[in-house]
Amino acid sequence: MYNMAIELKSDGTKHLYEQIYGHIREEIKGGKLLSGERLPSTRALAEYLQVSRSTVDLAYEQLVSEGYIEAAPHKGFFVCRLEELPEGNIQSKLDDVEKESRLKKADESLACKARGKAAYLDFSPNGLDMSVFPFSVWKRITKNILTEGNEELFALGEPQGDYDLRQTIGRYLHSARGVNCMPEQIVVGAGNDYLLMILEKLLGQDAGIAMENPTYKRAFHIFKSFGYRVDIIGMDKNGMKAEELYEKQVQAAYVMPSHQYPSGITMPIGRRMELLKWAGEEEERYLIEDDYDSEFRYKGKPIPSLQGADNGENVIYIGTFSKAIAPAIRVSYMVLPPRLLKRYQKECYFYSSTVSRIDQRILNEFIRDGYFERYLNKTRKIYREKHDILLQELKPFLKKFRLSGEDAGLHLLLGLRDKSFTEKELVERAQENGVRVYAFSEARVAQSADDGNPTVILGYGGLRKEEIPDGIAKLKQAWL
Repeated sequence: MYNMAIELKSDGTKHLYEQIYGHIREEIKGGKLLSGERLPSTRALAEYLQVSRSTVDLAYEQLVSEGYIEAAPHKGFFVCRLEELPEGNIQSKLDDVEKESRLKKADESLACKARGKAAYLDFSPNGLDMSVFPFSVWKRITKNILTEGNEELFALGEPQGDYDLRQTIGRYLHSARGVNCMPEQIVVGAGNDYLLMILEKLLGQDAGIAMENPTYKRAFHIFKSFGYRVDIIGMDKNGMKAEELYEKQVQAAYVMPSHQYPSGITMPIGRRMELLKWAGEEEERYLIEDDYDSEFRYKGKPIPSLQGADNGENVIYIGTFSKAIAPAIRVSYMVLPPRLLKRYQKECYFYSSTVSRIDQRILNEFIRDGYFERYLNKTRKIYREKHDILLQELKPFLKKFRLSGEDAGLHLLLGLRDKSFTEKELVERAQENGVRVYAFSEARVAQSADDGNPTVILGYGGLRKEEIPDGIAKLKQAWL
């Protein structure tokens, strides 16, 4: 337990011990001191507050007598559990939220069991398979780094991220994605949110952003939080309609050319060239390329990045290791074109890197020494097997549904050929049969007159192979 900052007044209105007693009592009642939490010793608190030890003893004795704290021999004083706290109590509110969440999950589980079914099979597009993650390798690298006693790792690092990691990322991006960059152009951050925040400083507060519809809604909400005007651009079978960009006063277009989320569209070279032409016609126009899951492709050759085809300085490339390694890694990277790099070095040099230098070192060795590539090869094989199982199981659906977006990534789309059900009905009927699926319309940021036929998103990354046939059998009961 840390010492407590208690403001003691010597105006004679209250004894010092009463002030200490009152402060600790209110902290306990307010939920700021939690049940079982250890208080500082009377000697330590007396020294910290610069009062006599007997003053603190009196305060603690009063708290013990009223049941707020208890004394454990040879251990110290601990906060007692209070069965009923005032409504304004913070911890009580937090407990209520946690309790409500637990009850909701329990209700869902009981609802399934009441129907004689197991808990929900979740076809989440965000699910990942961690069964082959090399935990022993990661642990060994971490142990070796920490036992080396390298004091430099505990010093403040470079704002853009450690140079060795940026160099390793640059080499990987060039070989795997055809990205052309120097380590100096790379900025490492803890998640895309931080990188987009940096980008807001570089583009300015008045930048207009063009986005597809549907799109990655988290990025949409982040841009809106910056106060940006976000213009919605239509899509066709090739992705964002480049000709509509000329009708908008925007500085940047946010695209996912390798695997658009959630549609699964892979943008062909012709449309890419149209976007690059638009961006190259003015100096301060940019394409923000979000390459979030390009590592997983099941048909044809890997698609090079849009950045690799850019002869100018107009593509801002953003990627992440959250999908390829694990969500908890929280390491993303942004490749800035030279013009924006100069602006970054001038205007954003004082932002510290948000990724621990220890984590950067671990990730660098994991990639540099070939473990990442071997892990990717294993996960690609696993996801391809799941992908193929899912496609096989979905064959009976193809008379009533249309399949799309199955060439890459960790999800696909299943859309009704008619409008016999609404999307809400598809989701609810699946849930009644113990399966979670996701409405395609949830990714829309604007509604149009023709939003197409009802469609659901089926992710398979987080399911075990044997769960997929079971889940599809339940969907068959729900929809066919």
